[in-house]
Amino acid sequence: MRKMLVVDDDIHLRKLVITYAEMEGFVCDEAKSTQRALDSVEANSYDIIILDVMMPGRDGFEALAEIRKASQVPVIMLTARGEEYDKLFGFKLGADDYVAKPFSPKELMARVNAVLKRTGEHPELKLEYGNLCVRMDTRTVLAGEETISLPPKEFDLLVKFMQNEHIVLTRDQLLESVWGYEYYGDTRTVDTHVKSLREHLGKYRKVIQTVWGVGYRFVYEE
Repeated sequence: MRKMLVVDDDIHLRKLVITYAEMEGFVCDEAKSTQRALDSVEANSYDIIILDVMMPGRDGFEALAEIRKASQVPVIMLTARGEEYDKLFGFKLGADDYVAKPFSPKELMARVNAVLKRTGEHPELKLEYGNLCVRMDTRTVLAGEETISLPPKEFDLLVKFMQNEHIVLTRDQLLESVWGYEYYGDTRTVDTHVKSLREHLGKYRKVIQTVWGVGYRFVYEE
């Protein structure tokens, strides 16, 4: 049975999320502070974590950074802030998705199921172009002898690009295939992830080319 941790200082919001999660078959734990959340993560194994950004004391970003030191459990952030910087910062720390408050519980569950659906989706064990190698079994990226650490969603994006070399992928196509549902926002989330992915790729950033007005494509050149 799938297990979820809901972290928010608002008891009413926690109960709302838990009610809908239980209808989806989840067993839920809850935490009203980041410290209690970290204690729960240390003591339990979760399939997914719903984590509020704006928490008293240590915020959700700090909690996410601590979680990522030991685990790649999927994390969806809840936030009342919609600035691109906040989202980019969260994605760099390893967030899998964002949901802005106020939100529809049904939308949140759609995103939860989409994130979990991606587990074990790639049948190939390895994608390789020159010195750039992606291992699906260990979810690692190698650039020559250097290991590049990517947040989960950026890893999935890179895989999608590499599986479609030279093919232009629109933002809508990327949302549908990588996020796995009809996104309840706008396609700028793709641009935000691509920007961060390019930063992580460093000297290999040019393998992801922008096709203005359309989307992106993967082209590897020595």
